Amino acid sequence: MKKCRTCLLPASVPGSDIDADGICRPCREHRTSPAPAVSRQPFADDLERTLAAARNHAGSDYDCLVPFSGGKDSLYLLHRLKRDYGLRVLAYTCDIDLPAAAWSNIRTALQALDVDHLVYAPAPRFLARLFAYLLRNQEARGAVYTVSYVYAPLFEGSAIRLAIEKNIPLILAGYSPGQPEPERMLYEFAPELIRAEDWTPPRLRECGEFSEDELRHFYNPLALPADTRFPRYLAPFHAWDYDQDAVMKAVVRLGLVKRRAHASPIVSNYPINWLMMYSDLRHFGYNPYTPEFSALIREGKASLGYWRIMAPVVDFMIRNRVLLGREVTRSMRWLGLQADELVINQPRGAYDPPLLARLASTGR
Repeated sequence: MKKCRTCLLPASVPGSDIDADGICRPCREHRTSPAPAVSRQPFADDLERTLAAARNHAGSDYDCLVPFSGGKDSLYLLHRLKRDYGLRVLAYTCDIDLPAAAWSNIRTALQALDVDHLVYAPAPRFLARLFAYLLRNQEARGAVYTVSYVYAPLFEGSAIRLAIEKNIPLILAGYSPGQPEPERMLYEFAPELIRAEDWTPPRLRECGEFSEDELRHFYNPLALPADTRFPRYLAPFHAWDYDQDAVMKAVVRLGLVKRRAHASPIVSNYPINWLMMYSDLRHFGYNPYTPEFSALIREGKASLGYWRIMAPVVDFMIRNRVLLGREVTRSMRWLGLQADELVINQPRGAYDPPLLARLASTGR
């Protein structure tokens, strides 16, 4: 497949428009008239003030809660908050079929940093039914978008509930720049989302496939007492300088992983991601994560050399279901799915809560 020679964006991505010199349109536009970067300074200033104010927070055993998946970014974030800022950190893992490499990273980092840790595992049957339904009823942007933006509110909302329960003022997530979509979060979740929005995806309530008890897995502040104290939910890597390769090297150097390979997002990611990528490769002809990594390469935040090698290796494993790509077959067996059931049949935004959709449309 033809790809941009400077950022690896595939020709099959809408808007890539690769020219005779092998350069895609986003790279050409970036060279000739780079979009004005959003200044991180206000975020950085706010973050420093907020972390200082949170230290030794009265009325709680913890200053912050860190969603902890065992990936490189959450590992490094945990280190910085504990070692550089001296915060009392509670690490929190939402266990949705985490791979062995992620659990190894979690155990290694917790031992190295001496941090308290809680694990929440949603009911297995509910998870399997949820993932199977979403993959059979994908919205227009495909499997990765559909599943990720229903699964993310599930673990984000559970983190908010835990922070409220323990009177923790801050949730600090290891989202890298570009994660999640800027319309959904740019450094901080809008307070309205945390205080006044039922996070239950509308389509899941409308479809009749899930009971009210199952839907209560999703966070709903409207069901909380009026005097509830809500935490802020921030993404520090949106405020700090971020370099993907530097983070991968740092977690190895700091002894937060046992093996260098475990610092790679390819190895530590959720196994079901392989099935989601498989579905999107079938529908769109390119890996859905490629535009995100191409943007990081274009901005100097990820290594062209690393992804030049790894991107085709990953796609080969997925298409042929070999090595790590065997997770495609395992996940289909787990969910009782066949390849022809991986269908896009819902409109764009079908699973977005109403307030989130309104905030996105107004650019907030």
